[in-house]
Amino acid sequence: MVDLKGAHCPAISYRPIRPSDLEVLEKIHSDLFPIRYESEFFHNVVNGHDIVSWGAVDRNRPNGQSEELIGFVTARIVLAKDSEIEDLLRFDSAKSDQTLVYILTLGVVDSYRHLGIATSLIREVIKYASSIPTCRAVYLHVISYNDPAIHLYQKMSFQCVRRLHGFYFIDGRHYDSFLFIYYINGGRSPCSPLELVMLVASYVKTGLKLVGAKLWKNEGKKANRWPNSKETCCLITATQSKRILMTKGTGFQCV
Repeated sequence: MVDLKGAHCPAISYRPIRPSDLEVLEKIHSDLFPIRYESEFFHNVVNGHDIVSWGAVDRNRPNGQSEELIGFVTARIVLAKDSEIEDLLRFDSAKSDQTLVYILTLGVVDSYRHLGIATSLIREVIKYASSIPTCRAVYLHVISYNDPAIHLYQKMSFQCVRRLHGFYFIDGRHYDSFLFIYYINGGRSPCSPLELVMLVASYVKTGLKLVGAKLWKNEGKKANRWPNSKETCCLITATQSKRILMTKGTGFQCV
């Protein structure tokens, strides 16, 4: 692939992927990912059929390679009401035009890693999604062992909302996936962290009031039966439970 040793100083720029990128795009996907994509996928990418994409190139590459892809991101627009994350969004279900952007693939060739290219490509997707008034979030899946990609999305304020067991099936083995979401244009989860804390606090407060009223009533009965008895002290404890939700979907990243 590309060798950056020596005095070469990359000049990275970003542009839409086009038909002339087809061969290189297929090769990079094959080199980076354990998943094999059908030729139809690549033709849809380079021709913009239901898929949006951005490519990274190094303008300082010699030998006429300054336009050759060294990184890419592909994504698709989906209707929020038809998506697998509908339950993770707070939106008006009566508005059927509300959308999401799903990142399909993201990759950077080995010799261009750690230059911020993947971060810039994701920012292109977020900027594009934010320009669509009906779009409420960008989301994606990451295989559970891809620590660099997981760290990248966490650093970029994506929220990890689910672990999907056996999501990927590669070379006869199942692998888990993490589902990440980045909310935009007023999109948010059905229950934000602050709202969750307030809800729990409300339940605890109500519970304590009920227990307190019952204890007060019982103490009144005791006072009537044993007027000369000493006051007693009670310790009240409360427990909380949580629910883990799970679902399924696809995509792959190599950053």
